[in-house]
Amino acid sequence: MEKFFKLEERGTNKKREMVAGITTFLSMAYILAVNPQILSGAGMDSGAVFTATCISAGIGTLIMAFLANYPVALASGMGLNAYFAYTVCPMVGTEHPWEVALAAILVEGIIFVLLSFTNFREKLVNEIPSNLKYGITVGIGLFVAIIGLKNSGAVTVTTEGGIALGDLASAGVTLSLVGVLIIAFMESKKIKGAILWGILITWVLGMLAELVGWYVPDPEAGVFSVMLNLDFSNVIPTAPYLFDFDFAWIGEHILEFAVIVFSFLYVDIFDTVGTLIGVAQRGNLLDEEGNLPRAKQALLSDAIGTIAGACLGTSTVTSYVESTAGVGAGGRTGLASVWTGGLFIVALFLSPIFLSIPSFATTPALIYVGFLMMKSVSNIHWSKHEADLGEVISAFLAIIMMPFTSSIANGIMFGIISYVVLKVAIGKIKEVPVVMWISAALFVLYMVVS
Repeated sequence: MEKFFKLEERGTNKKREMVAGITTFLSMAYILAVNPQILSGAGMDSGAVFTATCISAGIGTLIMAFLANYPVALASGMGLNAYFAYTVCPMVGTEHPWEVALAAILVEGIIFVLLSFTNFREKLVNEIPSNLKYGITVGIGLFVAIIGLKNSGAVTVTTEGGIALGDLASAGVTLSLVGVLIIAFMESKKIKGAILWGILITWVLGMLAELVGWYVPDPEAGVFSVMLNLDFSNVIPTAPYLFDFDFAWIGEHILEFAVIVFSFLYVDIFDTVGTLIGVAQRGNLLDEEGNLPRAKQALLSDAIGTIAGACLGTSTVTSYVESTAGVGAGGRTGLASVWTGGLFIVALFLSPIFLSIPSFATTPALIYVGFLMMKSVSNIHWSKHEADLGEVISAFLAIIMMPFTSSIANGIMFGIISYVVLKVAIGKIKEVPVVMWISAALFVLYMVVS
């Protein structure tokens, strides 16, 4: 184990990797409940989707562990599943529209694999300017924190589209904020596994709040009991939609299918790149030149995960930004991903336990990780004497557009396009790497066809 994962070389040990892997799993376990709910909106069986979500997440994460040796977990991507259910399926309009959507994801995954062999995605990760890399890291940190705040209800989206303060008197909001303080306190005392302990202690406090009547479950309003569920009497995995593809529709709708594939491809590429950069930066896994070692293996793992998810019957499987929670807990190798991937497989049979963890209990981990990633803002060369304004503005746009548009890909899009445009405007066109030109062109094409 030491020889394969190089634990000592990366300053970690088996116990720390275990805690990190469990922390990452707990931070993203919500996908096991959310993904079936979303895809059922397209007419899919929620039980089959749950099975596919568990197995595909386990497979993708284990491939990342053994092929790339990174503490990065994969699962059906949020945002991508909503696009699948609420945009693609209504557009298709067949009796089983998800069969066309799954075919598009399969094609996307195959294209991903081919791009991995051409080194395009590896170059994309390694040739992004340093200032923009740090900007992406900070933007992801803010995005992660907002996800946590929304999950707990600490902030809400108003009817006007803005973000407002939630009900601070509610148990979920209060406990989520208390959980942040618990993690900060434990970190200040250098207690190992502070983030994991923060999740578990917040969950226990939630159980107590429910017992005394402060936290009141209301299933019709989407507020469920947080008590530990140990009823396994009906836990029998439902068979997934294996190889459930519809290629007949494509013949008469080739342009529409191309747009669907490109949209999945666009979001998956740049979400994956942004996540890998953010996780690697947070874990000090970049090399001395700021490049990501074994980038090809990491990107290929993501592509294989996408294909596996399509074959099993779920939306695009991609690298998860919540992996930063495990990195924040000390994860530095693929051994952490072995634990995370293993727990996704176990969750297939222990769903009552894992689905009992409330979102407000994972919120503290996401907020604290956001804080840790925010510290990278100090590495950006803000002074005009240290870097030209084009690089700084591109980093700034990447930072603000991720949380404000709820999309990692959008932040990268604005960062890359602004970088290229400003480099050309100030007469430094020769400094723009070829991969940045290609990326900017892809983004412009996406804006035209979307």
